[in-house]
Amino acid sequence: MHTTDLAPWQHDHGFAAGHGSRGERRTRWVVGITLVMMTGEIVAGLAFGSMALLADGWHMGTHAAALGVAVFAYRYARKHATDPRYSFGTGKVGALGGFASAVGLAVVAAFVFGESVARLAQPVAIRFDEAIGVAVLGLAVNIACALLLRDDDHEHGHHPHGYEHEAHAHRDHNLRAAYLHVVADALTSVLAIAALLAGKTLGFTWMDPVMGIVGSIVIARWSLGLMRDTSAVLLDAEVAASRREAIRAVLEAQDDNRVSDLHVWRVGPRHLAAIVSVVTAEPRGAAHYKELLGGFEDLVHVTVEVHACPTPRAA
Repeated sequence: MHTTDLAPWQHDHGFAAGHGSRGERRTRWVVGITLVMMTGEIVAGLAFGSMALLADGWHMGTHAAALGVAVFAYRYARKHATDPRYSFGTGKVGALGGFASAVGLAVVAAFVFGESVARLAQPVAIRFDEAIGVAVLGLAVNIACALLLRDDDHEHGHHPHGYEHEAHAHRDHNLRAAYLHVVADALTSVLAIAALLAGKTLGFTWMDPVMGIVGSIVIARWSLGLMRDTSAVLLDAEVAASRREAIRAVLEAQDDNRVSDLHVWRVGPRHLAAIVSVVTAEPRGAAHYKELLGGFEDLVHVTVEVHACPTPRAA
């Protein structure tokens, strides 16, 4: 060995440590506020007999769980970013927690749906004034949380290879998801208020359990969507074919390179890893091919295998 210092050739997994303390602090605030309001709506829904209010409270809980997973991911990834047990860092912690949460949310959706159907068959008395007051308060809290997260929702980026939409989709992913979840909560609160007002003013008491059913469907759809998205990350099936083809095209545009094998997968919310096999008549060092891929800023862990193409024998 010419040297004992291998640091220049080692990969840094610091990318898994999170996206900044500012976003984490805001997410913590929203989690705390949402949990308080969720508890209030669930207790009020049970006390005042409103399934719409109860469904809205559980729906708030789904987003509190998702935001809680985001906060946990920030801390856990930062704490274990350099742990050698994690071959490619801890960037998938959020996806794993999100998948587990999605399973629990599906159970919640089934519970709310079954209880709402039972209330349709056997209606109960609803204290409309109290339930409406709590629902309006819930809507106000959702709007306040959306405003708290909105500044971080307007980050725009330009990908050097024309993937503006993909680069934007993975920029501040946790905070963008938090913002959209809070907006969805606000819409669910509007449904609950509408059902309670219809029951109070028009006597349509059946609207309350119907909106409970609608709320359970919203929770179920969100749960299934979260399962789909997180399982794609966990199974390394989330990176688009267009991104792989763009990487291949950059490498094959130089010399007479041919890419014989290419694997690209996500190791963090905005970070990718790649293993590339290049066949060429003019082999160069691995650093040359990594430099060609330098325009892909989200490629943080690249392994290159170079094979010399055998020269055809003269006839």
